[in-house]
Amino acid sequence: MSLKSLFAARRRALPAPVAPGTPLAEAHGLHVRLGQREVLRGIALDARAGEVLALVGPNGAGKSTLLAALAGDLRPDRGEVRVAGRPAHDWSAPELALRRSVLPQAATLSFPFPVAQVVRMGRAPWAGTALEDEDEAAVAGAMAATETTEFAPRPFSALSGGERARVALARVLAQRAALLLLDEPTAALDLRHQELVLRVCRERAAAGDAVVVVLHDLGLAAAHADRTAVLHDGAVAAVGPPARIFRDELLSRVYRQPVEVFPHPRTGVPLVVPKRTS
Repeated sequence: MSLKSLFAARRRALPAPVAPGTPLAEAHGLHVRLGQREVLRGIALDARAGEVLALVGPNGAGKSTLLAALAGDLRPDRGEVRVAGRPAHDWSAPELALRRSVLPQAATLSFPFPVAQVVRMGRAPWAGTALEDEDEAAVAGAMAATETTEFAPRPFSALSGGERARVALARVLAQRAALLLLDEPTAALDLRHQELVLRVCRERAAAGDAVVVVLHDLGLAAAHADRTAVLHDGAVAAVGPPARIFRDELLSRVYRQPVEVFPHPRTGVPLVVPKRTS
């Protein structure tokens, strides 16, 4: 059975438009244990239509685990995750795929699919629906936005790490789900394409989507996120606009590295600089 026929196998209700500010993903009292370790402890957080929410924090803070839980890919031990107003696990996989798209940290494929075909995989959830006719426009638009159009005939396996990351993002954009969950989408990218990816996030939020993005670069989070959640030891240490919550004391404690936070002289966006000896 093909991927397309799998999604077309049952009738699905299409997502309805939502007003700006509507929560599209919600975590309530979320606890997740992996092995002997409690990775998330009592998380309460939402992602709203029309905003970019950045998840930041040191390695092991629980960012990727929280993203997987918000996607409905990881069932919590306690608490609840809601997607588009319903418990995440009440949706079938095809129904969930119409409402949220996920970019994992690593994009791997076992076969040398052409890039255009990889991006087209993002359209599988819409097979057999009234919006199936938008496939061509969605794929072309996603590849243009990520500057991957010229890669269309090339095998995915022949691309560099940064090029694969952009193609994987194009697949997510082609899916046209209203909730985008992106795990470190800038990790393999150069300066130009880091900015491109965050501009795309802002554009999707401006169009009414909810974007949740895991970032290690606090400068990118400060410049592009409407809200930032700082994770520390599996809990939310602070959440709010970066200009309000990015403070020396908080970030120094969370990252166990003394930092200074300055406003950019032109934009006022917070700049986070490690304290170094001269």
